Amino acid sequence: MLPRAFLLSVLIVCGSVHARTFDDDRAPRRMVAQQASMGELRNQGQTLESRVGRLEEDLGSRPLLELHSQIESLRLDLNRLRGQIEVLVNENELAQKRQRDFYVDLDNRLRRLEQAEGADGTGASRSDVSSPAASSSAIDSNAGLNSGQGAKGTASTAAVSSEYDTPANRNPVAEGSAGRAYESGYDLFKTGKYKEAISSFNSFLRSYPESSFAASAHYWIGNSFYALREFKNAVAAQEALIKTYPDSPKVPDAMLNIASSQLELNKKDAARTTLESVIVRYPGSDAADKAKRRLTSIK
Repeated sequence: MLPRAFLLSVLIVCGSVHARTFDDDRAPRRMVAQQASMGELRNQGQTLESRVGRLEEDLGSRPLLELHSQIESLRLDLNRLRGQIEVLVNENELAQKRQRDFYVDLDNRLRRLEQAEGADGTGASRSDVSSPAASSSAIDSNAGLNSGQGAKGTASTAAVSSEYDTPANRNPVAEGSAGRAYESGYDLFKTGKYKEAISSFNSFLRSYPESSFAASAHYWIGNSFYALREFKNAVAAQEALIKTYPDSPKVPDAMLNIASSQLELNKKDAARTTLESVIVRYPGSDAADKAKRRLTSIK
C-alpha cells in the first residue's frame, strides 16, 4: 500500500513539473511573437506617420511655393510696368514740350505774317486817315501784338465792317490794354498752364469781345482744351472762332485742330471731311499741306 502511494505521489509531482515545463517553453515563443507583432505595428505606424508627414509637407509647402513664385512673377511684372510708365512719362513730357514749341513757332510765324499785313494796312490808312479802325491796326502792329488778327483791323479800311468800328478799336489806350490782357493769357499757355490760360482768355473775351485779338483768344482756348484732352470743348472753341471770325488767318489752323480733336474722339469720317475742307478752302497754304499729310495717315 505504501509503495503504491509513493509511486502515486511521484507521478503527481512529475506531471506538475512537466506541465510547468511545457508552459515555460511556450511563454518565450509567445513573447517573441508579440514582440514581432509590436515591431510590425510600430513599423506600420512609423510608415503611416511618414506618409502623413509627407502629405502635410506637400499640402503646406506646395501652395507656399506656388504663392512665392506668383509673388516673384508679379514683382517682375510690376518692375517692368514701372519702367514702361517711366518711359511713357518721359515721352509725354517731350511731346508736351514739342507741342508747346510748335504752338510758339506757329504763333511767331503768324505774328510775322500779320505784321506784314498790318504794314499794308498802315499804308492804306495813310491814304485814308479818316479811318479810326485802320489807325488802331497800325498802333497794334507797331506794338508787336498782332497775334492772329485777320481782316479785322489789318486790311484796307474799305473792307472793314462797321461792326468792328467800335470804341474799343478806335481807342489806342483801350486796345493797348486788350493787348496786354491777351499777352497775359498767351504767356500762361506757353508755360503749359492751360486751365489758367483758358480762364485768362475767357476773361479777356468778356472784357474785350470786339478786340482784334478776340479770334486769337478763341484759337488758344481751343488749343488749351486740346492739350488738356478735352476734345469736345476744343472743337466747340474752334468752331466759335470760325463762325465769328471767318476771315481770320487763324481759321485754317483752327480747322486742323478740329480735325485732330475729331480723330481723338474716333470720328475719322468727320476728321477726313474737315481736312478735305482745309485743302479746298486754302489751296497751296501750309495748312493745306498739313491736311494732305494727315489725310494719308488716316486709315
